[in-house]
Amino acid sequence: MTRYHPVLVVMHWLLALMILGGLIAGKFVLAATPSDDPFKLTSLQMHMSLGIAILALMVVRLIIRLTTSHPPHADIGNVFLNRMAVLAHWALYLLVFGMCASGLAMANMAGLPAIVFGGSGDPLPADFSVFPPRAAHGAIAALLVLLIAGHALAAFYHQFARGDGLLSRMWFGDRHG
Repeated sequence: MTRYHPVLVVMHWLLALMILGGLIAGKFVLAATPSDDPFKLTSLQMHMSLGIAILALMVVRLIIRLTTSHPPHADIGNVFLNRMAVLAHWALYLLVFGMCASGLAMANMAGLPAIVFGGSGDPLPADFSVFPPRAAHGAIAALLVLLIAGHALAAFYHQFARGDGLLSRMWFGDRHG
């Protein structure tokens, strides 16, 4: 087997874009928009909807990943680095699930479901940092950015420096060729 299941391929790239979008929106839009700005409510609707969609797709992706056959782990010729690569992939799942959990916890503590989706008319909290999950959400975001960057650099190293065609595993084509 040389490639991942086509559904995993679609979900990999879709989730990559969604997660990057959520991280960028959180850092550069939500964090920069004051709570009394009407745009904050719209931004929160989009960010929270994206986060919920990411969570749902990650659960489905994990189930498919665990129940379908897939190519063997890439071998870089170093036992330690091979093990670290496997751990890094599972860490991506863990961090994304942690990001979603901390976001949901913060939203519930702040009363956001009623404000953002229920039209309660209540004002947004003036400062989200008063909610303990906010610190975790920010720390996980930073770790996720670092891990994603390392993941991309490792993929490019495999593809271009080693020339082993690793990226083709996460693309469409004959799975058994």
